[in-house]
Parts: sequence; structure tokens; C-alpha cells
Amino acid sequence: MTPSPVASSAQSPRPNLAFRRLRGQRSPGEFAAAVRRAAREIGERVSCDARYIGRVEAGEIRCPNYAYERVFLHMFPGRSLTELGFAPRSAVRGRAARPAEPVPLAHTEFEFPHHDEESDVRRRAFMTGGTATVAVASLAPLAIAADGTAYRAVGRAAKHPAAGHGGRAAPGAGVGAVEEAIRRIRLLDDRHGADGLYKRAAAPLRTAFALLDAGTAAPGTAERLQAGAGELAISVGWLAHDSGRFDDARSHYAEALATARVASDPALEAHAFCNTAFLARDAGRPREAVRAAQAATRVAAQLASPRLLSLLALREAGGWAGLGDRTGCERALARAQALFARGRSDDDPEWMTFYGEAELEGLEAQCYSALGDWTRAARHARRAAALQDPHFTRNIALYTAELADDLARAGQPDEAASAGMRVLHLLTEVQSSRIQSMLATTARVLLPHRRASGVSAFLEQHASAPRTA
Repeated sequence: MTPSPVASSAQSPRPNLAFRRLRGQRSPGEFAAAVRRAAREIGERVSCDARYIGRVEAGEIRCPNYAYERVFLHMFPGRSLTELGFAPRSAVRGRAARPAEPVPLAHTEFEFPHHDEESDVRRRAFMTGGTATVAVASLAPLAIAADGTAYRAVGRAAKHPAAGHGGRAAPGAGVGAVEEAIRRIRLLDDRHGADGLYKRAAAPLRTAFALLDAGTAAPGTAERLQAGAGELAISVGWLAHDSGRFDDARSHYAEALATARVASDPALEAHAFCNTAFLARDAGRPREAVRAAQAATRVAAQLASPRLLSLLALREAGGWAGLGDRTGCERALARAQALFARGRSDDDPEWMTFYGEAELEGLEAQCYSALGDWTRAARHARRAAALQDPHFTRNIALYTAELADDLARAGQPDEAASAGMRVLHLLTEVQSSRIQSMLATTARVLLPHRRASGVSAFLEQHASAPRTA
């Protein structure tokens, strides 16, 4: 039987020559930076890098997700998606166009959350469960076979990937799946928090390191796989960190650090040290937090990213605050602010999309809270919550929880209770043990004020709110 045009294109992606012509003389990295700048101009957030541009030009991404579509149409006004070399969306996502078997990820557009099958899963999840169910269902479609073939699986994982050329998937399909897992985890975490995601995210991580151990990837693919496995370890480590599994997080961060050093990858090494410093602060090891942040700063000096150095200065400030060293803390804070003021750079790491003015204010709030300066901490926390992009629901909940606790300790129980009520509302969308723990502490601080009507209402609602298992 003659294969349909869709099936043929799924097996043999056609290079996107129109898009390649639009890039012109710019390198893939330079063009990716232009895409990120265009996204900021219209208020979009895309994590575009040279690898993404390469996948587009190779025809692996037949049709971009809606965020990228808006950015590309902004960059090239007057052109349609098809004029940019992409397939019509209906041909990629239409139910009639989907093959009966799963297809290699390298040949499908895999940008969350607009795939029809995923939408069906999410709709069913909304009908049968809460937000955590939706988040887990959204992560479920990722699967990677032991031989490095990546494929979709909704519900029960497919036992065999679809046959490509000679029954095998395109080279690099597993690497693409690892990179997609990183993007998916970060997006779901930003919206819903870590609880409910951690165990699901561990499976692609195990497979990524199994692929590394197999040693079958070509040199260029192997480098991508090392970087991807390291970043995935950090992402999974963060899910463990945010859900209170500190020992697991420490292990994942150490795994990422070892991968970075084997690969001589300073960007990955700086990221691993950065998260290690944050974990050490939260785990009550402030001196280790300072040392890890300083190690990250030494590594990051090789990278042209003032924003990265700014974040690392904040990690160091958190350690000094935990040690009760106000002078050291404020010196690091001043350095962080000065570096932040230099603005964004095309060399900023992809994972730093969360770091803006809101995060700067939020981390300053945490420093002053650790120093016991509750009024100043509350001022920064209030700014952080007000400045945060609505996309980062988890961070809004986090900053508002910080605000509630600071206000409670500053002797402003009514305002604290009001902020606490906002957090309880946000926790219908977010599941984070860290935020729940902060709110429980605030409730204990407010107990002596329980006769006040606002405080009483907050305490009652907090007591009846569901907890993460």
C-alpha cells in the first residue's frame, strides 16, 4: 500500500530551506538570540537556542507551537507559517493525520502543550482529578526506548517505537527527547510546583544516563546528550528539592556536577553549583551554600552572562544571611544588584528564564528574613509578588507565602492572614511542599492572634486545606 504523504514526511523529515534562507549569514546561536529578543518584544517566553534552530532547519519541527508561531510571525511580518517553511498545523495535529502507531520524537513537533492527544489526556484529568493529576498527565507522554529511540506514549507506554528507516529511529531522537523532557519539566514546575512531578520525571533521567553509558552516540550527539543528561539531573533534583526530598536533590545535583566535569562543560558546572548552594541554604548548611556559590562564580567567570553572576551573588548572600553575617550578605546583595543592572545578554543560559526583577526581589526578601529584618523582608516580598509574570504561578505562591510569614513576624497579623488566604487560593493550582511548609509556619506564628476575624478565617481554611501526600 502506498504510504500517505503524512506518514512519509514523518519518516523522512524534509529540511526547512525557507527558514534557513531567513537566517542568512547569522549563526544558529545568533539567530536564536534574535528569536529570544523578538519574543521579549511581544511578551512571549521561548527557550530558543542553536539546537532548536537546527531542529527547525532539519525539518524535525514541522510546525512550531503557538508561542513560537507568534514570535516568528512578529519577526517576519506579512509571511504565513507555510511561507516560513512549516507544514500546516492541521497536517501535523489533525486527528486524521496521526499515524496509528507512536512515531519517533525526532519527526514530530513536541512543544508542550498543544498536541491533540495531550489535550485529550488533560481534559480527562480535569474531569477526574486536581491540578497535580493534570501536571503528571502532561508529563506522561514522554518515553525513551532503551536503544535511544524516543517515542510518544499516552496512557500505557507503547512497547515498540514506530519503524522509521529499516525499523530504526533517526539518529539523535533520544537526545531530542531528553531536551524536551527538560523543557516540559520546567514548564510544569513553573505552573504547578514540584509535588506530583518528581517520581514521573525520574524515569527519563534514568534513561538519559543509560544512553550515556551505552556510548553509542556519535561525537556531536554525545556532547548534546551529556549536556542534556546533566541539565535533566538538575531539573529532577530541583523537583526533589522543592518537594522536600533534600537527600535525593543532593544526589541529583552531585550527578549533574560530575557529568559537567567529565564533559568539561562550565555552563552545566555553574548551574549544578548554583542549585547546590540553594539546596545547602534550605537544608541549614549556610557555610556550604557560600562555598558552593563562590565555586559557581569562579566557573561562571568564563561565561559572558552578568545575570548568571548576579544570581550566584544572591546564592552567596543567602548563605551569609544564614550565618547571620549581615555585612557579608549586604555586600553580596549589592554585587547582585549591580550585575543585574547590566541587563540581559545573548549568553544568558536557557534555564535562567525565571530570573527577572521579581526573583531578585524574592531572594532579597529571603535574605532579610533570615537576618530577622521582617519589615524589610516583607517590603521585598510584596514587590516580588507584584512583579512576577502570571505564567510563574508557583513563584507567585512562593513570594506571597514569604510575604505572609514576614508580615506575621513583623506584628501585622491581619495583613499576614490576607496574604495567607491568597496563597491558599493559589495552592489549588500549585503543589509544593516548600510553600506548604512556609504557610504552616505562618499559621503557627498567627495562633496567638486567632481571635481576630481575618486571622481566624485563615487558620480555619488552612486547617481544612488538603496536604500533599
